Parts: sequence; C-alpha cells; structure tokens
Amino acid sequence: MEKKQIAIIGAGISGLLACKYCLSKGFEPIVFEFESDVGGVWIKTIKTTRLQLPKVMYQFSDFPWPPSITDVFPNQQQVHDYIRSYATHFNLMPHIKFHSRVKGIAYDGRSSDAWSLWNGTGEAFPPQGKWNVTVENTQTATTQVYNVDFVILSLGRFKDVPKLPDFALGKGPEVFRGQRIHSAEYSAMDHDKVEEFVKGKKVVVVGFGKTGLDIARECASANGPEHPCTILYRRDHWKLGDWFPWGIPLVNFIFSRFTELLVHKPGEGFLLSLLATLLSPLRWAIWKLVEIYAKFSLPIANYDMVPQYSVLQDISSGLITHMPNPENFFEAVENGSIKLKKSQSCSFYEQGILTEEDHTKIETDLVIFATGFDGVVKLKSIFESPKFGHFIAGTPRVSLYRETIHPHIPQLAIIGYTESFSSLYMSEMRCRWLAALLDGVFKLPNVKEMKKDIAQWDEYIKQASGEFHHLSAICSLEIWYNDQLCKDMGMNPMRKKGLLANVFEPYGPLDYAE
Repeated sequence: MEKKQIAIIGAGISGLLACKYCLSKGFEPIVFEFESDVGGVWIKTIKTTRLQLPKVMYQFSDFPWPPSITDVFPNQQQVHDYIRSYATHFNLMPHIKFHSRVKGIAYDGRSSDAWSLWNGTGEAFPPQGKWNVTVENTQTATTQVYNVDFVILSLGRFKDVPKLPDFALGKGPEVFRGQRIHSAEYSAMDHDKVEEFVKGKKVVVVGFGKTGLDIARECASANGPEHPCTILYRRDHWKLGDWFPWGIPLVNFIFSRFTELLVHKPGEGFLLSLLATLLSPLRWAIWKLVEIYAKFSLPIANYDMVPQYSVLQDISSGLITHMPNPENFFEAVENGSIKLKKSQSCSFYEQGILTEEDHTKIETDLVIFATGFDGVVKLKSIFESPKFGHFIAGTPRVSLYRETIHPHIPQLAIIGYTESFSSLYMSEMRCRWLAALLDGVFKLPNVKEMKKDIAQWDEYIKQASGEFHHLSAICSLEIWYNDQLCKDMGMNPMRKKGLLANVFEPYGPLDYAE
C-alpha cells in the first residue's frame, strides 16, 4: 500500500515533532522550511535571549538535555544546538526541504459545509480529497506544486508577520525624521552590529514584554544614562526575578494536579466543579502569596510597575515574564539608563514620539517596536480559499478541537498555535495525538460534539484570561489538557507512580515518555 504523504509547513519545534511522529507511524512526511536551518524562532534571536522557564520543563520526552548544559535557563545558541541535535538524532534532515516558501495551499475535494463528521467520514483520510501545496524554491526561483494527503501547519506565531500599532494620518512613522524598526529586524542583525547600531542613540522601545525588556537592557548597556532608552508601554504585567517564590519552585504551582484541582475546568464533572468551588479561597491565597513575593523581591511598587491584573490571570494568559538579574534592570532605571513611560496610545512627531494622554514629547533617534507578531494573519494568508481563511480569523481566537483540528477544514491540522508555558512538550503531545489520529487509533467525535468541546474551552479561556483570551493560552490547565489527549490515545493520563506523586508532584516532559 502506498504511503500517505504528509506536508508539514515549518521546521521549527512543532514541525520537527510532527515529522518525527509521522515517520514513527509509517507515513511519508515532507517538511517545507523557508530558512536554511531548523529551529524556527530559535535560529536567530536577540543576543541576551534565554529560556523563560527551567530547561527541565522545555525538553523532548525521549531526548533530554545533554549533561554538558548546566545552565537552568540555556541561551539561544544552546537551545538551537539542542533542537538541531534532535533533528539529527532522529534522522529528520533528509525529509526537510530548506529555502522553500509555501505560497499557498488549496484543497481539492468535497465541500465541508454539510458535514456531520470531520472529513465527511470522521477519518483522517477520506476516499477523496487532496491538498495542493504551492512551494517556491527561494534559491532557484522555481515553483512546484505538491499533491499531498494531509497538511500540518506548524508555522509558528512569533515571527514573520510583525504587528504594528495603527496611527492616524499624519501622526505615524512617516512624519518621524529618525529611524524605526520592528524587533524582528533587530533580532536579525549580527550581535556585534546591533551594539554599533544603537550606540550613541536615544532609543524608544515600544512594548514591555520579554523582547522589549531584552532590547531595552541591551540599549542601556550600550549607551548608559547619556543616551537613555525609554520603554513605552500600555500596561504592566507580572515579572518575576526567579522561579522560587518563598523558596518553593514555581513549577510546583503551575504544573501540578493539585493546583489544577483549584480551577474550574472545561468538561469537568459535578464533583470536580464542587471541589474547585470549595477550594477557591486556597487558590486565591496561593497566588496572592506569589504576588506578595514579587512585590517583596522586586522594587516594582517604587516604579509604578504593579499590575492591575492578578498573577493567575497573567499566568493563564502566558503574559508573566521571567526577569533574569533583576537588580541590573532596576539599577539601570535608577541611574537613568532606562526610563519607563506608560501610555495607552501615542503618535509620532518629527523629533520623536508624543504620548496621547499627557502630551509628553519623547525625543529619540530610534524607535524599536517590540509589539509582537500577527499569527492570525500569518495563518489565514496561507489558505487560498477565503472560506478556510475565515474559519481561522472569524472568531476572537483561533478555536480548534484539541487545539489542533478545525471541524470544517479537511485533512489539515494546526500545531503550535495555542500558547502554553511548556510549549515544546505541549507540541510534542499534540503531535503524538495527531499521529495516532492519522494512524486510525481513534476517531474524532461528530462536528456538533467537537464544537461543543471547543465552546467549553473558549469559555474557560475567556474566564481565565479576560481581555487577553484572544491570545489562545491554556497555561494554567496543561495537565488537564494533556489528560484529554492521553484518553483519546488510550494512554493512562496518570503518569506517575502513586496517588500522592500524581496529585502533588509537578508534571514535566519526561513523565510522558513512551
């Protein structure tokens, strides 16, 4: 029997995992990667970029970090080398076509409008239906169309399509006499050239997430108070100087079943719902202690940096930030190398940026937008069908069954879009689940049941993340989510030995090793 061909778009972490698990089931994957190397966002980053969480929570279940990496938070080069070693170890490189830009995908098959079952049959490979994947080789400028049985989109949501603020006519970057770039351009520069680029310039960094924080620290290190770097941002989110509040590893709070027992979960039964309600005071107390620790260990109150959101909401939304060596940051704020300015909106004038609320003028030579990327536009634009594009972009968040399958898009899966703390092993679990689905280990429920499940997760995310639910983050329910995948695959979701270990010990990637 001829092997089913699976097109995988992207050779970042999700694409490599998809390739590996498709091979394990006897399929024929072909990975299209625009860059010349594997690793996705880890190919090239800001010089000071490190993992946001301890490496024990960011590793492959069957390929642990080598003993030579002793850092708890490895740097960009170490992470990239680790990812490349994984691809080499499992012989994935021969299945990857580098320098390959996917220009579009088009489905050739029956309409999904009247489906009661995904693909019309509930199976991954219906009797009819193929995807045409149009690929341009960027080295030879030639184009080829591949006819495949299934498509896995592992595009990554944190690169390629910069998200920029909207400005009124005559108040945008066009009136500014200085330079303006996006953080993507900054990250793409050689590290030595970056320092030369910002040296001697007054810089405004728009955005105060992890990328904005890293860029501002690099600019302050290069220029000092003589040419200060201003961070312009709308709101504060929780920042932690370490992962051990009150001496307790934060992973014990985030990655344990006990903590999830305190939270209402999509699809939970009466007893779990009652338990979460009864234990809600304990949940409040635990996360309030984390907030108190953050305010105790960092001088955020001194600089009006205390967030208006709870730490649990920021964790649920994936917006909490690890700030390594926080004393260096606050020293830079104290000596004037870094200035902090909050404003809900801003505009440009010839010499810099004007804040809209209090009309403060910030003179600057360079504006760097650390405002993230538009993953929805990136995902939507790959479909040649406007209908499929609307399925992706027509809701506040990209709503998928098991965060992987859209009920009305045939023979296609999306891996790595929904955000989580331990994004690597969450992508691995999804790829294992998807490979089992493709292999016929289980079937999906009917479309009505899938939509019901999606609606329950949408409602949970709205409750947990509030105004940030569009970010599609499930950071505070990773174990519950993995339980659903395990049950679908016929795996025991209780991965540890003994009741106490399963309830109280933190779950990590190695717990899900086959």
